[in-house]
Amino acid sequence: MMDFSDPRKPLRILMAACVPRRREGGVASVIYHFGLELERRGHSVTYIFQDDLLNSKSVGRRFSEVVFAHRLNLYIAKNRRNFSLVNLHAPAGFLYGLRRRWFGSRKYPPYVMMLHGLEERRVHVMRREARKGRAWNFALKNRLWHRLYIFPRYRWAIRTADGAHSNCRDVWNLLQLNYNLDADRVAYTPSGVEARFFVPRRYENKGPLKLLYTGTWLDQRGIYYLRDALKNLVTKIPSLTMTFAGCGCPSKVIQDFFGPTLASTVDVIPTLPSERVHELFAAHDVFLFPSLVEGLPTVLLEAMASGMPVITTETCGMPDVVSNDFNGLLILPANAPAIEEAVTRLSESPELRQRLGRAAQECMTRYTWERSAIRLEELFRHVIASEGRTPK
Repeated sequence: MMDFSDPRKPLRILMAACVPRRREGGVASVIYHFGLELERRGHSVTYIFQDDLLNSKSVGRRFSEVVFAHRLNLYIAKNRRNFSLVNLHAPAGFLYGLRRRWFGSRKYPPYVMMLHGLEERRVHVMRREARKGRAWNFALKNRLWHRLYIFPRYRWAIRTADGAHSNCRDVWNLLQLNYNLDADRVAYTPSGVEARFFVPRRYENKGPLKLLYTGTWLDQRGIYYLRDALKNLVTKIPSLTMTFAGCGCPSKVIQDFFGPTLASTVDVIPTLPSERVHELFAAHDVFLFPSLVEGLPTVLLEAMASGMPVITTETCGMPDVVSNDFNGLLILPANAPAIEEAVTRLSESPELRQRLGRAAQECMTRYTWERSAIRLEELFRHVIASEGRTPK
């Protein structure tokens, strides 16, 4: 009999999420990085992504997550003896969690949930944005759909988990306060930064200020307020440019959103290979990420590691890593004048850009995938030991 709670014994871990199998960013990138570090520590890791269980032509987008959760549940049940623990990104684990509750948890490997953002906060924020006409999909019908279909899956994914981890203190706290998960079963595992992002940077004025945003094109990313701010900034800062990269949508969608007035200011790079992201950071002066609701975006850490001065919002996971006026600028969410003021400050002072950028780079040396993977391994072993397991 092998005791998987023994720190000398390797674990057999399944990591799964209903996202495409791509390393460029987002949840899949986080899973791959954790998996790589766990493998370096002697464990074996099996990955399952959307592409492995779903045929996009036969499953509609609206119900794809439920179909994925169902097939993942069946896969784990069939292969339960092959894993000492499963780590499932919410809400993909809700059906498996219910299976363990209904049919006996001892029959199946323990379930640890990964969660990067709270649906409660997204609803809180986007309901207010919908009242302003600044939300694409949060009318009454969408809110009812969320309450009856989306949120219950998250709720049961959390309530049936044996443990949980998140890259955001905001989520880490609420899992304990709202879902009664004990502190020893909830781990804070912030994303790490690869060494390639730590490059020297020069901060002197070398031409027009170049702003950068990277990430999916979503209404919750504060893009309406960014547009309002840019309309004023282009009159203050001659030849200012704003690049949007890796947004996952056609360039025309973004160009149309900003309109002809900002056509010469906005540049769009629809897709960007992950191995070239550090080059993009090096080519720009300021990272601007005015999101209204997040977990802790890895791209923010990568930008800071590159020595970029960052402007981001004081919400969700951003204050976990950014201290205002020390290693970046924190601004109020949903506030175009705050964006405008922060960009203006940085445009007028290479010294401020240098001070913030160098402090950001120094702070990011503490954020490694290895450190977070060690904490994750500790959580896995604690969950297994709590069940008194000695699997074969």
